[in-house]
Amino acid sequence: MPNAEKLSAVEEITEQFTNSAAAVITEYRGLTVKQISQLRRSLGKQTTYAVVKNTLTKRAAADAGLSIDDSLFTGPTAIAFVGGDPVEAAKGLRDFAKANPLLVIKGGVLEGKSLSAAEISKIADLESREVLLAKLAGAIKALPTKAAGLFQAPLSQMARLAKALEDKGGAAGAPAAAPAEEAEAPAAAVETAEAPEAPAEDAAADTTEAPAEPAE
Repeated sequence: MPNAEKLSAVEEITEQFTNSAAAVITEYRGLTVKQISQLRRSLGKQTTYAVVKNTLTKRAAADAGLSIDDSLFTGPTAIAFVGGDPVEAAKGLRDFAKANPLLVIKGGVLEGKSLSAAEISKIADLESREVLLAKLAGAIKALPTKAAGLFQAPLSQMARLAKALEDKGGAAGAPAAAPAEEAEAPAAAVETAEAPEAPAEDAAADTTEAPAEPAE
């Protein structure tokens, strides 16, 4: 490859490294053109799966300020430059590798940090951005219902308290009439005390008219 073409290729790979959220380095030895095409389709439009030259890619990584282990650039190499969700891309590569064991995931970079194959596998196990957004949307949607429950609970408690106070007030009102009746009793006693006493003769007469019955 002439120097001008090499320089152009290095610049292109450098730009892909710089503009990508992540990059996954793979070895595609033994895969057919058809299988590689299937992999590209499965990764979607936001991920570019490019076959690269190892020497040029090492130089491009250095130009992009990335520290990638040289051992990853051996054998036929292809890189998935991820422009979208790294989790989705990692899932796509992992699933394809399970169905096609000839695809080997070697490692990569995420936001400038080097990743091993094991770390990429862990990323593939995470929930995707779309799933997390869906969960967040569901949580936000549920907030008005939960808020309504929080507002209604104190109101219902206050209603029960008011009813209890009303019942208590009614029960307390019934005994209140008793003191009034008791207050009238002394007044009657006063009136009785003021009445003149009956003559003693009348009392004796009354006694003789109603003799006691003899004891048996």
